[in-house]
Amino acid sequence: MQKKHIITIAGRPGSGKSATSKLVASKLGYEHFSSGDLFRMLGEERGLDVLKANLNAEENAEIDHLVDAKLREIGETKDSLVVDSRTAWHWMPTSFKVFLDLDLDVAAKRIIANMDAKRMESENIPKDTHEYALQLQGRLDSESRRYRKLYNIDPYVTDGYDLVVDTEANNLDEVVKIVIAKYKEWLS
Repeated sequence: MQKKHIITIAGRPGSGKSATSKLVASKLGYEHFSSGDLFRMLGEERGLDVLKANLNAEENAEIDHLVDAKLREIGETKDSLVVDSRTAWHWMPTSFKVFLDLDLDVAAKRIIANMDAKRMESENIPKDTHEYALQLQGRLDSESRRYRKLYNIDPYVTDGYDLVVDTEANNLDEVVKIVIAKYKEWLS
């Protein structure tokens, strides 16, 4: 299989997937796509916040199928692309697959610190970081069940990734440098 100029970035909540993927795309002059943004938009169209959309998706795969169809399409038709997605690595097997790892208590602190009160309220995010970490774990468990049921994959098992980066031990600039350096090695 020929490698494509596509980097797929998955990871745990709060690990910096969005910021990393946007900055990597910018530095490489690549296009950026976020399946999470698409998933949230489709959930909002149905009156669901992120947590409710994830839980709903365990029983109703409509949103997942729409997002996954889009991922397959762009994987087949695009090049010079960075994708922020839980499952793009599965749909784009010739991509450079990155997983960003982060402890959920640290993730909860990061997310709460960077979110305005209006969004916290609209997404039902508790102010207590431990309580929110438990909510994040519920979301991960829901997504793991869902993707195992739909595709027999678990995006949080890191064996299938080309690179795993701890984003607690590395700041955003360091993570971006690591991703780009390892990507260039992978291409050569």
